[in-house]
Amino acid sequence: MTLRVLVTNDDGIAAPGLRWLARTAVARGLDVVVAAPREEASGASAAMSAVERDGRVVVEEHHIEELPGIPAYGVAGSPGLITLIALHGAFGPAPEVVLSGINRGANVGRAVLHSGTVGAAFTAAANGCHGMAVSLDVLAPHEATAGSGGAAVAVPHPERDERRHWATAARVALDLLPRLTAGPRESVLNVNSPDLPYDRLRGVRRATLAGFGQVQMTVAEAGRGFIRTALEESGQPVEPGTDVAWLAEGCASVTALRAITEASDVDLSGLDGPVPGPDGTG
Repeated sequence: MTLRVLVTNDDGIAAPGLRWLARTAVARGLDVVVAAPREEASGASAAMSAVERDGRVVVEEHHIEELPGIPAYGVAGSPGLITLIALHGAFGPAPEVVLSGINRGANVGRAVLHSGTVGAAFTAAANGCHGMAVSLDVLAPHEATAGSGGAAVAVPHPERDERRHWATAARVALDLLPRLTAGPRESVLNVNSPDLPYDRLRGVRRATLAGFGQVQMTVAEAGRGFIRTALEESGQPVEPGTDVAWLAEGCASVTALRAITEASDVDLSGLDGPVPGPDGTG
């Protein structure tokens, strides 16, 4: 039976990374449907936001030239919402796997919390579907925007973007698909690839999350009625074995994450007694 796959992203339906990821999935013989935000939704995390018209989420069919015969939809909503409604049959049969990306900019370290790319994969995992987030490290930190809260998000440059090595990230992601589907559904694979030709890639490495993103958001100015944010390089030393470190060495990184877990090391003892009555007695 052919594996049903949703390809989504947070860069929008017209993003080149989305096309490359979908094309590679189709070439591997997967049953693909594409649904992505009509406009960029970077930094959306797993938000459930949408534009509605008469109580209905706005959806437009799209024709993607490189994907003849593959259904594609531009949705006026966040990546997390798109994933959730896809799992409820909004775009045909529910997917068994969600591939989110390829993001224009790495999603590394603790900043993955803010990423719409990772948020879509987390939403899949939280609802019993395998999820993978895929990103391409395409920029220097000074080119990032503050909208992601520390995940490096590039300003689109159409001509430059078309020359990026999306094919490398797509190939790495699809090669990892058997590992994803063999694992527990509540886990997510977060994959980052350097912007290199595949034959110059120095390997695919298991990585831990760095303690920071590629950049950090700061408050540059606070005045009456406004706050201005800015991004700066973290200045922290890179720890060996982290996603940031492997990218710097020309390797793709893969980190297994869990979307929602309970903390067993927090002391909540003594809270299992009877519920107090209106007068405070048990």
